[in-house]
Amino acid sequence: MTVFALADCNNFYVSCERVFNPKLVGKPVIVLSNNDGCAVARSNEAKNLGIKMAVPYFKIKHLIDGENVHVFSSNYALYGDMSNRVMQTLVTFTPVIEIYSIDEAFLDFTNFAFTNLTDYARSIQSTVRKNTGIPISIGIGTSKTLAKIANRIAKKSLKANGVLDLTSSTYIDIALEQIPIEDVWGIGKRYAAYLKLINIKTALDFKYADTQIIKKKMGINGVRTQKELYGESCYSLETTPSVRKSVAVSRTFKTPITCFDELSQALSSYISRGAEKLREQDSFSENMTVYLLTNRFKKESFYYNSRSHVFTTATNTTPEMIRQGKLLLKQIFKEGKEYKKAGVVFSNLVKKGCVQQDLFSPSDHTRSKKLMKAIDKVNSQMGRHCAQYAATGLSKKQPWRTSFNYRSPAYTTDWNQLLIV
Repeated sequence: MTVFALADCNNFYVSCERVFNPKLVGKPVIVLSNNDGCAVARSNEAKNLGIKMAVPYFKIKHLIDGENVHVFSSNYALYGDMSNRVMQTLVTFTPVIEIYSIDEAFLDFTNFAFTNLTDYARSIQSTVRKNTGIPISIGIGTSKTLAKIANRIAKKSLKANGVLDLTSSTYIDIALEQIPIEDVWGIGKRYAAYLKLINIKTALDFKYADTQIIKKKMGINGVRTQKELYGESCYSLETTPSVRKSVAVSRTFKTPITCFDELSQALSSYISRGAEKLREQDSFSENMTVYLLTNRFKKESFYYNSRSHVFTTATNTTPEMIRQGKLLLKQIFKEGKEYKKAGVVFSNLVKKGCVQQDLFSPSDHTRSKKLMKAIDKVNSQMGRHCAQYAATGLSKKQPWRTSFNYRSPAYTTDWNQLLIV
């Protein structure tokens, strides 16, 4: 019998802020998205005030001021590093682990069948808290779906206190009855709306529903989800990170941009980041697409356009991509338009060793590879923007740059921002 545990960090972004600012414990705290647009993380105290997920900041400004809610901009450097520390701690308890997201990981507990799993999970919980300061909840089940459900209940139940073991069949149906159908892993809003119409409102209803009806509407994945609720494992741990089939980088501007030079700098920055992502997974792109759009809510003046380029030889070399991206941008840029968003998509990716070379290519690919490797190493050791391309602009106050007006220091990744005690 396989046994899975899902370790999930509680209100992760908020918890990261609290580690370095203990005064925030017990206070309402929210973390905002890029450009301080909307709430993407909330403490339990903020949730109790009625602050919803993804609500725009301007709509809750009165509540924030009135209830003294502490507000932070997203600090991805801090959150990414804290996530790595949590995952490194989890690996010490089991060698088989699937990092599912920045704040979640599935653990293989199969070899601990003769161990008190609740006690073992509490040991993990306390060790992660001791090593990182991050509180976690752990759900245990004989399938990944049941582990997800157990984790969801563990977070909310005072009795569970952050750990729930659902490997015993005695308690599974009781737990499933508490879970609305839309909260079952793998069932989206569209399927949930249909299932409610045929009186399938909870995970328990779904478990005992007619399999043929499920299969007809949801296909084999729906049947697998149903089997997982019975405790039959249909999804194994994915211990090797999946390689992206495409890489996209885009941003929405806080204020519209009309100047070509500013758009060019923004696009060059996105291309630079996209090329880094390609090199991180040893991929090369055969196709690059650049696009622009104005405010989609202003339908009378809405404008969208894109252009693509096929590279003769698949590449992940930043200067070559920036040069071609600027040519594509010139083809779609229109004077007088107020652009709200720009982006780049790299597609038709090929892995290292599978690149078809061009006999007549004038580029020195060996030299380019060495240059990219050197720049990536400098940025990895000294900070992402330590070495950057002039095409991205030398000033840090360009209007296209993402604004973080309430961002805390990068306590763990920047020598100049270390916590002062």
